[in-house]
Amino acid sequence: MNIGFVGVGRMGANMARRLKDRGFHVTTVFDRNRAAATSLAQELGCAACPTLGDVTAGADVIFTIVTDDAAMRDIFSGADNLLANARGKLFINCATVSPKVHLEVEGLAEAAGASSLEACMASSITQAREGSLYLMCGGREEVFRRAEPILKELSVSLRYVGKSGEAAKVKALVNMVMNINTAGLAEGLGLGDALGLDLTMLREVFSQTGAASRVLQTDGEDMQNREHSCFFSAAHAAKDSGIALELAEENGLDLPLARETKAQYDRMIASGLGELDKSGIAELTFKGRLTEQTGP
Repeated sequence: MNIGFVGVGRMGANMARRLKDRGFHVTTVFDRNRAAATSLAQELGCAACPTLGDVTAGADVIFTIVTDDAAMRDIFSGADNLLANARGKLFINCATVSPKVHLEVEGLAEAAGASSLEACMASSITQAREGSLYLMCGGREEVFRRAEPILKELSVSLRYVGKSGEAAKVKALVNMVMNINTAGLAEGLGLGDALGLDLTMLREVFSQTGAASRVLQTDGEDMQNREHSCFFSAAHAAKDSGIALELAEENGLDLPLARETKAQYDRMIASGLGELDKSGIAELTFKGRLTEQTGP
């Protein structure tokens, strides 16, 4: 079985490395950043394809890990796309995009005689390399079963959620709640700092009380120390909260916490901080930090 990758940033590249380590044949890679594709191809001993059609031609299973709805639509329906001569191929789409886009892609793939599965990831770069991703999948169950042996090599938890679009809904809510928790933690630590509290002590108290959360474990110390090396960017946080808010609007719900959280991440982007890790939201809540970052 030959495997291709479209989108070989930090997540895609580490997934490709993991599958090669597990004995799979990674044969084709593609990225709009040609240098990234060429570098990974040299490392893995595969082809850095000049076109998307070449990726499909050289692989049986193609993973896609792209940035947003527009990028997803482009790789499946643009002038150069993955569906030329795609009959019998399997596309596993891992990007966090709108549920409706996964439905569109499934329809396009099936019209071309191919299969499509959404495999939404609730994990980060380290887990991609280790094969310990949390994967939530949506699509036809028989397509999931076909992909399952490969996905097991990438994941520590693999869940079939239901038809196409359903896993994307779950992923949107996961990231919405995660982003709200991150913003809340940043406010708590920021206020603690303004009150002159020992933040190491405060984080310990948080961890032992109702203030505990997963983001406290992953981001609390980074917020305190201003260490915002990017694992999940503020720009992506804003995009993903936007997906959830769009779903809420479609269903007649007003979500004020989600809305204000997205506004904070949008503020980071406007301040030139969009490529910091999501933990960088603390730069907005600690007194004086944003002024240091952006000037008066």
